[in-house]
Amino acid sequence: MVIESAISEEAIASNLKQFLLVLSVSLGVATLPQVFSWFRQIPYTLLLVIVGLGLAVVDVRLVILSPALILFIFLPPLLFEAAWNLKWSDLKRDFLPICLYAVLGVVISIAGVAIGLNQIAGLSLTTALLIGASLSATDPVSVTALFRELGVGSRLTTLMEGESLFNDGMAVVAFGFLVALPLGNAELGFQPLLLQFCQVVGIGLAVGGLIGFGISYLTQRFDLPMVEQSLTLVSAYGTYLITEDLGGSGVIGVVTTGLILGNFGSRIGMNPRTRIIVSEFWEFLAFFVNSIVFLLIGDQIRFASLGENLQIIGITVVAMILMRAIALYLLSNISATITQSAISLPDQTILWWGGLRGSVSIALALSVPTILPDREKVIATVFGVVLFTLLVQGLTIKPLLEKLNLLGDAPLRQHYLELVARNVALERVLQYLQIEQRPGIDPEFIRYQEKLIQGEIEQIQTQIDKLHDEYPNLRHFTAEQFRDELLAIEADTYAEFVRSGRLNNELAPLLENILPDTNQ
Repeated sequence: MVIESAISEEAIASNLKQFLLVLSVSLGVATLPQVFSWFRQIPYTLLLVIVGLGLAVVDVRLVILSPALILFIFLPPLLFEAAWNLKWSDLKRDFLPICLYAVLGVVISIAGVAIGLNQIAGLSLTTALLIGASLSATDPVSVTALFRELGVGSRLTTLMEGESLFNDGMAVVAFGFLVALPLGNAELGFQPLLLQFCQVVGIGLAVGGLIGFGISYLTQRFDLPMVEQSLTLVSAYGTYLITEDLGGSGVIGVVTTGLILGNFGSRIGMNPRTRIIVSEFWEFLAFFVNSIVFLLIGDQIRFASLGENLQIIGITVVAMILMRAIALYLLSNISATITQSAISLPDQTILWWGGLRGSVSIALALSVPTILPDREKVIATVFGVVLFTLLVQGLTIKPLLEKLNLLGDAPLRQHYLELVARNVALERVLQYLQIEQRPGIDPEFIRYQEKLIQGEIEQIQTQIDKLHDEYPNLRHFTAEQFRDELLAIEADTYAEFVRSGRLNNELAPLLENILPDTNQ
């Protein structure tokens, strides 16, 4: 018993040292862009992959990456954070194309890659299908981070994030079915496949909805930011584990919970300060997990194995990119025909080229049972394709955005918001000076301070007016910001009535139907 305890303590100490080493390297990489300005041209997550590759070249292996580590430890917080920040109003507007990309897009991708590998590379159909299923999950976190940094349109960000969230679940479901087929644990046919799909997705939606709404109403009963923050963390991991145990899709479950808590629970059960605390916590956790995941992706590369399967990797890359192009352009046109809301050709092109693969694809490949033939070939191919998408597609997405004139005006908007904030702050100071009567303060001194502040306010307002004249689009941005503020005030008021017991249910936002939608 003493020996077992000593071994356990030694294992804990070893794992802790490995974790601290990975974290130290990741945070060291995070400081590089601050020290060397050239590195700012490379998205942070891709920089981590490059550093990981450097470690792999000198054969420094930080941690052994396992499917359980990715799927059960890393994936739930990443899914929850993305769903928490995804606005339901934006998702609802483009729900049809996102569902088409996530369902039919996954089917087209798997079929196209499998046929290409089977017919051209000569792989068995089972191996080809497993590679296709592993690579059907997109992971565009570095691309969406770049979108926010450059101020790319919110619709493009919503489409890419929404597709990624839902097709992760579809990819996991498809992969599970294709793995079960050669093992004799699944029956091939449309009806069994449809039944299993409905069961897996249905359980995910049910568990995610139950936990999401349950925690939403629970947080109405108290105002404890740390407890509410902890509940969101428990809900992310708890939903995933419970859903998987019940035979459902943990991915769908976590996404459902995140959407409900982010769009409903945080409104009726959390005050604005708590929402900010929880959002910042999840932003930190996503940064933390992504830092580890992308570093380890690069670090796990086995160059000898990639060299042996270079031809298969090349065929897979071509087939995957070609099938994604077919799926994106075809499904976008179908969606436009049904909804009468077209997605522009430049946006479709970015969605096509920005469909990077990442941690989910690697986790699925590593999950291939050892008894299946060509397991190592599947893993090597998936690693090679993931590396290509991250380094080639990931590093060329910014030039493509520039070429298609999709770069936003984030620096201009930030400067404008800073001027607005200073103007509001000085107006409040001026109001305080005019109201506050402080004994012992010379009235002449107060009048002097008022004149100084009024002069500063006039200068700031002149700068704001000049920006409005030079950049007319800022007026649209201002109206959008103001509309969001009004909707937030309305939602907070409803939440206050619910918390005080004067209302039993959250009311639907009335202003959404009254105020003009500035996004149109």
